[in-house]
Amino acid sequence: MSNLSQGLVQIYTGNGKGKTTAAFGLAVRAVGHGFQVFILQFMKGNNSYGELEGIKRLSPECQLEHYGGAGWVHKGENLEENILEAKKAFQRAQEIVNSGDWDIVILDEILNAIWFELIPEKEVAELIDKKPSNMELILTGRNASQLMIEKADLVTEMVPLKHPYEKGIRSRQGIEY
Repeated sequence: MSNLSQGLVQIYTGNGKGKTTAAFGLAVRAVGHGFQVFILQFMKGNNSYGELEGIKRLSPECQLEHYGGAGWVHKGENLEENILEAKKAFQRAQEIVNSGDWDIVILDEILNAIWFELIPEKEVAELIDKKPSNMELILTGRNASQLMIEKADLVTEMVPLKHPYEKGIRSRQGIEY
C-alpha cells in the first residue's frame, strides 16, 4: 500500500547540472518519511557513480538498478548494445511501475534514452498514463520532448549560468560523480 494519496509525474531536464541530484535528493527525503523508492538508471553501464554506494545505505527502502552499454552514446550511432540495454531497462521500468509496490519510481536519464531513439517515446507516454494513481513518477535527462512535458505535472529545467568547468576545474569525486 502506498504512502501517497496522489502521485504526480515530475521531470527534471535541461542542460544544467543537477537533474539526477535533484531526483536523488527527493529519494533521500522520501525514505526519511518511510516511503519505498525505486531508482532505475538508463545509459549508465558502469559502477563508477558515487550514488550507487550511497543508495545501498538506504536499502531496503530504496533500491537502484542501472543499465547501459560501454562508453558514451552519440546521436545516430545507436550501438546495438545500447539499444538492447535501454530496452531491458524499459522493460524493467514497466515491471516496477506496474507492480504498484513502490511509492516513488525514478527513471534517471530516460529522457536521454528517448532523445537518442533507444526507446520509443510513445511507450514511455503509455507507461505514464498507466502508472498507479498513488505513485510518484520522476523522469530525468536532457532534451525532454514536448509530449513528455505535457504529460508531466511538474517540469524543472536546469539552466547552466556558470560552471567551474569553464575555469578548467574538472569533475570532482563525491561532488559531480
